[in-house]
Amino acid sequence: MQKQKSESRVAVYYELTKPKIWYLLVFTAFGAALTASHIYNIEISLPTWLLMLFSVAAGSAAANTLTNYHDRDIDAIMERTKDRPLPSKRIFPAVKARNFGLILAGISLVLAFGISFTTTIEQGVWATTFIAFGLLNNVLVYSYALKRNSRTNIILGGLCGGSPPMIGWVAVTMTDMWTMGLAMAGLVFIWIPMHIWALTLHFKDDYNKVNVPMLTAVQSEKTSARAIAGSTVVMVLFSIAPFFITTESGEEMVSDVYLWTAIASGALMVGLSIWVIAKPVEKASWTLFKFSSPYLAVLFIALMVDSAL
Repeated sequence: MQKQKSESRVAVYYELTKPKIWYLLVFTAFGAALTASHIYNIEISLPTWLLMLFSVAAGSAAANTLTNYHDRDIDAIMERTKDRPLPSKRIFPAVKARNFGLILAGISLVLAFGISFTTTIEQGVWATTFIAFGLLNNVLVYSYALKRNSRTNIILGGLCGGSPPMIGWVAVTMTDMWTMGLAMAGLVFIWIPMHIWALTLHFKDDYNKVNVPMLTAVQSEKTSARAIAGSTVVMVLFSIAPFFITTESGEEMVSDVYLWTAIASGALMVGLSIWVIAKPVEKASWTLFKFSSPYLAVLFIALMVDSAL
């Protein structure tokens, strides 16, 4: 009986971290690391893999936990979120969640700096910097400063999404960090507005109920649909960028495999966004939202496969 209670407690704290979100972010870090490894023929040691992946997992989980702590008041009112661990008081008092998030943040920073001992001090410092930036941007900039005050909150608040690919890249090499590494980070950053705006259009009544001015919740459905479509087009156009990036020696980093995958998957996303414009109703925006995470995963899979070939 005691064991069952203990397992249930673990499950509640696990739920608090929003695992579906950090799974995808860890995957982007994995994809960036493997792509860099293939391009430069650098073998990644097991300790480096573990430090990199667990630092991103802990950092992402920490950010989600701390934003859940901050948003517990509005989460209790919104239909979509009222059953989360904090508003449902499955974790009580709430300070336990805050402390858990801070511990995870500390662990993520320590693990990221540990990369210094398996690679170089420069790589470890950069990995730690990106973890710290992701935490500060997500928790302080997005959740505390912008989410309840600006309709464009997710744009500046989404910069943190680029941290995991950058951590994955620098765990392998510092070469071309500000070209291909940044392009992979950009894929996540530019993907975030479309992903979140499609979600908030679907749940706009919830957001309006708590006065959170997400752009697609406070604008008309027509304007919201156009914003989603515009951000989708920008995302798809940017997704082609890695095809044009070369190494310092002038060699292509990826080839037609990635290019045609980006074009085909991008065409699907543009098609779905056009559907949202034509019928900005719940089903259209929800379908676009559900397709958006697999779309990002497909791009990173294509980068890994192409670089391996």
